[in-house]
Amino acid sequence: MSNIVAIVGRPNVGKSTFFNRLVEKKQAIMDNESGVTRDRQYGEAEWNGKRFTVIDTGGYVTGSEDIFESEIRKQVKEALNEASVILFMVDCHAGLTGLDKDFAKIVREISKPVFVVANKADTAEKSYTMGEFYALGFDEVYPISSASGSGTGEILDEVVKILEPDHEDPYEGVPRIAILGRPNAGKSSFLNALVGRERTIVTDIAGTTRDSINTHYKLYGKDFILTDTAGLRKKTKVKDDIEFYSTIRAIQSLQDSDVCIIMIDAERGFEAQDMQIISLAHKYKKGIMIMVNKWDLIEKDAKTHDKFKKEIEERLGPLSYIPIIFTSVLQKQRIFQAIELAMKICESRHDKVTTSALNEVMLKEIENYPPPALKGKHIKIKYVTQLPTYTPCFAFFCNLPQYIKPPYERYLENRLRANFDFEGVPIKLVFRKK
Repeated sequence: MSNIVAIVGRPNVGKSTFFNRLVEKKQAIMDNESGVTRDRQYGEAEWNGKRFTVIDTGGYVTGSEDIFESEIRKQVKEALNEASVILFMVDCHAGLTGLDKDFAKIVREISKPVFVVANKADTAEKSYTMGEFYALGFDEVYPISSASGSGTGEILDEVVKILEPDHEDPYEGVPRIAILGRPNAGKSSFLNALVGRERTIVTDIAGTTRDSINTHYKLYGKDFILTDTAGLRKKTKVKDDIEFYSTIRAIQSLQDSDVCIIMIDAERGFEAQDMQIISLAHKYKKGIMIMVNKWDLIEKDAKTHDKFKKEIEERLGPLSYIPIIFTSVLQKQRIFQAIELAMKICESRHDKVTTSALNEVMLKEIENYPPPALKGKHIKIKYVTQLPTYTPCFAFFCNLPQYIKPPYERYLENRLRANFDFEGVPIKLVFRKK
């Protein structure tokens, strides 16, 4: 992908604040704790009519034993390789550090345009201290304040001059699939298995994925964006601010998606928190599927699969339209079938059933089991049509719409699903006066 601008530097210089200013929304998590940004975080930015992708990276450290920090180093190098322009950020408050000098050597090894961004130059006095950063050996140092925005225009003017001519937004209209679930269900491993390289950091520590990560993906001629999200757990278990914001990002990813893959850990079974995530996806009218992961770790006999599936369906109750697939990301069992199913659900969300087909089928179903009379009055449904809404919605025209009760509404929904393929898609029924 052309026109990628990577923001790199040691921890706590203000990379995420600058990233959020460029993408014009609070997408990356900002906190004074070192190592908050762990994975590469992508966003779209625009300046002087030129669009480009911005990458926010974790703070680069060396010689650390911390498992995350060694992973962050790998991710930063990956971002440097992807970028067409590098914004090397330093901190006017702290001045030039040994870590800045170490990092400058790494940046110089990659022969790409580098802009040294001296952040926190929010007073005249701090702006003067930026002169020491010329010792890093780059041509120009740009003083900015990513918190207030001063100086950002000047550096962006220079950056866009060397970017390629603007291109259409490549993601316009591309289906979005969000991978959601509790911590440690295997969401990041699933994404990495599909993409075939380490696009996100995978460890067995709950809470590794803090930001929601988007990956553009092509499979079997289909184009879509996969979003890996932070694990969602009960509110009472959300202990720190960072995890709280991660949860918000995951919910935002759910809202932005077309289809939600709800990943369940087979060893832990279907838990209350899984049901809450599903209810949220249903509430927002998203396509939904359940992916039971780590199925290879379960001791099985001939009945295990059916028993496990039946237990989930009982818990789902009226949401039993949601398909369930059993996978092992580690063994790569049925992971591609899972994506095929997600794409099928995505297409079904936009399916339109002709009015003639609807009436031919549904009026027979209604004749076989008419709505029960209420207060001695007979309800007659004359006509059915699909409304031109973003997700499937069906209007039933009848003489007494107010007398149709939830059990009969459920019957109609079940018959619609039995006759037309809306697997994994929430559908809405409305009753109108004929």
